[in-house]
Amino acid sequence: MSRTVEPPRPMAPGRQRSNFKVVRIIARRELRDTVRDWRIVSPILILTLLFPWLMNWTAQTAIEFVQKREAAIIGERLIPFLLMIVGFFPISFSLVIALETFVGEKERHSIEPLLAMPITDLELYLGKMIAATALPLLGSLLGIGVYLGGLYLSIGWAPSWSLFLQILTLNILSALVMVSGAVVVSSQTTSVRAANLLASFIIVPMAILIQVESVVMFWGNYHALWSISVGLVVVMLILVRMGVKTFNREEILGREIDELNLARTWQLFRQFFVQPPGGRPGSRAGRQASPPLRLLHWLGRVYRHDLPFLLRRNWMPMAIVLLFVIVAAGIGWAYVARYPLPQGMLRLEELSEQEFEALSNVSFLPALKTESIFAHNVEVLLLAGLAAVVSLGVFAILLLMVPIALVGFFAGQVAWLGYSPLTFLATFILPHGLFEIPAAVVATAFALRIGASVTAPREGLTVGEGLVAAMADFAKVFLFLVAPLLLVAAFVEANLTPQIVLWAYGG
Repeated sequence: MSRTVEPPRPMAPGRQRSNFKVVRIIARRELRDTVRDWRIVSPILILTLLFPWLMNWTAQTAIEFVQKREAAIIGERLIPFLLMIVGFFPISFSLVIALETFVGEKERHSIEPLLAMPITDLELYLGKMIAATALPLLGSLLGIGVYLGGLYLSIGWAPSWSLFLQILTLNILSALVMVSGAVVVSSQTTSVRAANLLASFIIVPMAILIQVESVVMFWGNYHALWSISVGLVVVMLILVRMGVKTFNREEILGREIDELNLARTWQLFRQFFVQPPGGRPGSRAGRQASPPLRLLHWLGRVYRHDLPFLLRRNWMPMAIVLLFVIVAAGIGWAYVARYPLPQGMLRLEELSEQEFEALSNVSFLPALKTESIFAHNVEVLLLAGLAAVVSLGVFAILLLMVPIALVGFFAGQVAWLGYSPLTFLATFILPHGLFEIPAAVVATAFALRIGASVTAPREGLTVGEGLVAAMADFAKVFLFLVAPLLLVAAFVEANLTPQIVLWAYGG
């Protein structure tokens, strides 16, 4: 007599209160399997016991070297940096462990009983995450202890409690970010080899973060490390939400091979781009008319329905981007007090056409021509859309905040020199900014939506389909709304803004 296996039943209301107990059971199971694997334990022990002594010797050598050359500050900044590196290297093995959490068990045919357990996806995810983090994090703490003990016995150096807490927090959060990202990769791939290849999307950003932290520490601005910690917390929460949101037990068992079907991806992109947003796929409205009439009908629908619908649906990303624009302007204004220009350095009331052109001919800015300005703005906003895919939208917002912060900085400098900042903004920025700033906000908001589609795909769509849909929306809005606004803004900036400035300030 055959027996059918029923899927796991939903959790009872009282069952949700014992979540941590189930998470602890899963974590204990994973840790037991990890400790049995000498290929993972041995490198962690080596990095824990031997690497700190190597860094200790490096610190002593550096101190002796810089003292001979009367540059003791370099040695003082090097020791905390080496402390961070000592703690980070054992943590890097958490990435190796986390990459095998799902796909490794699938290859070993040991994941079916685990997925059949009557537990929630969040319990399973957190149990795997804790297990992948615990052993490398313990190695990191032991390595830091060995390093600090050796330094105290050799040169009598000990960090302040604030610095020690900052480095400890950064190491813990770095481990959690890498593990949460690696668990997502492991749950979405079908082989350990594919997971290792996709791990570059985790390793490269973390390597860049280490470089940023090293610059901050050598600069001596340790308070900025708390800002980095807050950013890591946000990224970790996003990745955890992404892991739980995209986790699907049936797909893990049913997916046999990773396949990149470019033809299907292009067909799906074209479908999302051509058809009305929110409508039924496969619509054939207007197919009976001639091609020119179909094109006119489609363009009319884009401006009457598609663009207003997309703008209404994405009001939240636009509000977020607008908030960051205001914050960036405030940051630029705040830096005026730290880096003020000398009084009398800039005399706007005697501004001539030649001096205005000299002010405009900055190396990193385009030439004061319509085509140059338009091409530059299009390149930057398209780069923001591409960067949003790998940065969850963070780089897109940063690319917009930089020029806005510069505008706020120069407006503050004008006020510091005794001129009206409102007049400055109304002449230098407002004429073309009326078109350029809304275009940049809209483009950045839809780029942010591209990044968010990875962590929160649309209902009824997979992660890949949601990403393609977001990119199609970005392309439609950019082509039919952003690009025309940028073209008008470039013409105004090249031809009208200089005349308005010279009329207001020209001597």
